[in-house]
Amino acid sequence: MTAVFVAGLVAGYGIAIPIGAVGVYLVAVTARTGWRTGAGAALGIATADGLYALIAVLGGAALVPLLTPVMAPLRWASAALLVFLAARGALTALRTHRARESATSDGGGKPLTPSRAYLTFLGLTVLNPMTVIYFAALVLATGPSTPPTTTARAAFVLAATLASASWQLFLATGGALLGRGPAGPRGRLATALLSSALITGLAITLVV
Repeated sequence: MTAVFVAGLVAGYGIAIPIGAVGVYLVAVTARTGWRTGAGAALGIATADGLYALIAVLGGAALVPLLTPVMAPLRWASAALLVFLAARGALTALRTHRARESATSDGGGKPLTPSRAYLTFLGLTVLNPMTVIYFAALVLATGPSTPPTTTARAAFVLAATLASASWQLFLATGGALLGRGPAGPRGRLATALLSSALITGLAITLVV
């Protein structure tokens, strides 16, 4: 059981640690709105990772042929949503700078609460079917050590979810510290615009 739990931790960190557009967006949102909202976003990502880990251990290999035809559309949808959110974040930063007010929304004028951040990042992560393919390939590669019982499968999924959650919360903490860094309005504006540009660039790499 311990070996299965450790395998789940390794798998969870393996999918979570490479920082892509969603990770950068998590840091940017936390810097703008605070740690509680960032924690909600982080848990949304971890929930999606845990869901895909569960799907993988329950038969993810059978889903790979079904997911392959929709990979490209899902990548485009994910990239388009990230670019939209990055652009909206940049516009919010510009408006905030001009008004000299603190930005506490997701760009649509509504407060970005922890629950809304959770749902937003859950949706963004679910749009990435590569996660379930990653977990399915990992489970297949383990051969005889694949979690054989319900308890072992639950341990694997729990460990993968906890690993993802711990890493995403680490990123959220970094975002909260980053938000305290730029002391003046120009510093906050520069940070927001830089993060939006980076998110856009990483989103484009999803489809290029």
